[in-house]
Amino acid sequence: MSKQYTRNEVASMNGKERTLIILHDKVFDVTKFLNEHPGGEEILLDHGGKDASDDFNDVGHSIDALDLSKTYLVGELVESERANRTPKYWSASKKTTETKTQEKSNSTMMMVAIGAVLFAIVYFVYL
Repeated sequence: MSKQYTRNEVASMNGKERTLIILHDKVFDVTKFLNEHPGGEEILLDHGGKDASDDFNDVGHSIDALDLSKTYLVGELVESERANRTPKYWSASKKTTETKTQEKSNSTMMMVAIGAVLFAIVYFVYL
């Protein structure tokens, strides 16, 4: 069982010495990530001690960012204080292997098509 936090406990940890945020009823300690966050430490400090779920969803984080967030997971909210909203990113992060393979195939085909067009242009210009 992971550590349980109340919203008040999370709210009390919102400075550079320790920064906790809530994302979809889970608690993350982002203190070590402050200097690494692509959007700057200010955005994390502004959301420190708060539920940042809506803003997190609105930004549209990548699947890599979602995977990285697991590194900073330290617990969850006590059950009585959970919002129980389904995270927007779940559908994106739970893609099947088949879907990922299809996306890679589509990307490869696009690169081949672009290469063929560029080759044709160079061929006809220098003929």
